[in-house]
Amino acid sequence: MFDREEAIPLREVEFRLLRDLIKEYCGLFFDDGSMFLLEKRLSRRLKVHQLNDFRDYYRFLLYDRKRDEELTCVIDLLTVNETFFFREQNQLKAFSDEILPELRETNRESKRIRIWSAGCSTGEEPYTIAMLALEYGYLYGWDIEILGSDINQRVLTTARRGVYRKNSFRSTGRSFVDKYFAEENGSFTISEEVKRLVSFSCLNLLDPFKAKFVGKMDVIFCRNVLIYFDQNARKKVVDTFYDSIVEGGYLLLGHAESLMNISTSFALRHLKNDMVYQKPILQERTAHVR
Repeated sequence: MFDREEAIPLREVEFRLLRDLIKEYCGLFFDDGSMFLLEKRLSRRLKVHQLNDFRDYYRFLLYDRKRDEELTCVIDLLTVNETFFFREQNQLKAFSDEILPELRETNRESKRIRIWSAGCSTGEEPYTIAMLALEYGYLYGWDIEILGSDINQRVLTTARRGVYRKNSFRSTGRSFVDKYFAEENGSFTISEEVKRLVSFSCLNLLDPFKAKFVGKMDVIFCRNVLIYFDQNARKKVVDTFYDSIVEGGYLLLGHAESLMNISTSFALRHLKNDMVYQKPILQERTAHVR
């Protein structure tokens, strides 16, 4: 019998095989310093399936009929999903004070706004976006759709529940907590007014087929996600975003991220509160070429 606390040894050759398989599956890249992390966190999966070593586990991930289900478990165990409400305040101010008014003007006929929070983790980001849309006040009667996606099923379960602890509110003003949450026994439940604007979906950003079903978006938030990908995966994800954003729409990355050496398809726009990426409007690009 396996000792529940003892990690099963992971050899370097097996680590590289597993690392490459995970990268091909979802774009996450683990450098050589991550071997102990994979050994510690994935050993429990070998014990669940009563496998003797990581070579057997690698074969399981390649050929078993439950490989997709198991790869989901792998991603759940290996990804870190630390987030909180109202993260990166300057960017959010640019969104609420500059981008939303612009969308109100450009979408005045359709009265529809679609926003995608890619890599949404436990839901704080899409719920933050929803609260800001409600606070804007000039979108009454509009069709506002906010999609939160993540590859990690476990965090999406938390997001759909919409129940949070105090640690999620480190950057949240008390007025938002009082207005949009119900507090009970140290837990805070998001209001139905906010919840109705947000839906959640499990989505692999490296799967362009599934991304097509997302449809066209006015704004995509993808903050502190690309840093976990290698260069080729970043390019694939950004290409997917480009295809998913309407002309004139916006891509908002984390402050530690940029499109330098990844893509020249987006224009860097300097707003009053922050710098964001914008998909050029075709007519403007054509006029520029002329």
